[in-house]
Amino acid sequence: MAFVPAPGYQPAFNPPVPYTTMIAGGLRVGMAVFIQAVVPSKHNRFTVNLSTGQYEGSDIALHLNARYDGRDRVVFNSLQGGAWGDEEMKREMPFKPGKVFQLLFEVTRNNYQVSVNCAPFYEFGHRIPLERVQWLQVSGDITLQSLCIIGSGPAVKGGLLMSGPQGELPPMLGPPILNPAMPFTTNIRGGMIPKRTVVIKGVVNSNAKSFIINFKVGFSNDIALHINPRISKSTVIRNSFVNGAWGQEENELPLNPFKQGDFFDISVRSGEKRFKVFVNGQHLFNYEHRMWTLQQIDTLEVEGDVKLCFVHL
Repeated sequence: MAFVPAPGYQPAFNPPVPYTTMIAGGLRVGMAVFIQAVVPSKHNRFTVNLSTGQYEGSDIALHLNARYDGRDRVVFNSLQGGAWGDEEMKREMPFKPGKVFQLLFEVTRNNYQVSVNCAPFYEFGHRIPLERVQWLQVSGDITLQSLCIIGSGPAVKGGLLMSGPQGELPPMLGPPILNPAMPFTTNIRGGMIPKRTVVIKGVVNSNAKSFIINFKVGFSNDIALHINPRISKSTVIRNSFVNGAWGQEENELPLNPFKQGDFFDISVRSGEKRFKVFVNGQHLFNYEHRMWTLQQIDTLEVEGDVKLCFVHL
């Protein structure tokens, strides 16, 4: 079963480098770009560009260049009319060879806020209008594990470029919730109506035993879908809690993708008859609805031994 991302969420898993993709609808305030990657043992430098075109010579609004040459540093710049602007530099290197890292670009009205491993790293002021920024490019000595363009800015329905299957899905309601504290609770506006998607990106703690994701009815605390990965037992429990009682557990899976210290990307889509759950772009399980008032499933809870990178509803 192939995963079709909802409009407003553009993921790629293990893409080849160099990697270039169009930003559907263009870059807007409130959007974010999330990169999970690792620097290989043999390395010199890698680059991430937010640019106005896909070809060499196009203007570049944000150029991040990590350089390993004995004076390890991260350089920021822009390119306009074939000329580089004033170089800005961070004289520290958070991207350690052989270690997975998270790189987040948050688009604000005044700048790009860059975070590494959930910690603020740099702010780069806008030099090129956001409406001109249409492409994301990654090149150099870097191995991409996942890349997500997330968030829904103004006029999403009119601005996003959608494929046929995407056009049948309601857009993600943004902006994304970045680096939320645990335990985490949020409202799902309009409830888990058919074709609604919720995306949860995080990392399992290195000493994790289990964590829980609940899709609940806020006013009654009934749980329509309870997902409980138990790391120590290598299983993922699914169940519902209705009218004060737990139902029959489901635990059969072809594999358990949740391991200590590993990142995960969970997409939960509500269908007419069942929830469809994907992890890291791969279908993991279906869960037949045990509650049918889907619009009343309006609360998401996450708790346990994980750290969240972002939640996108």
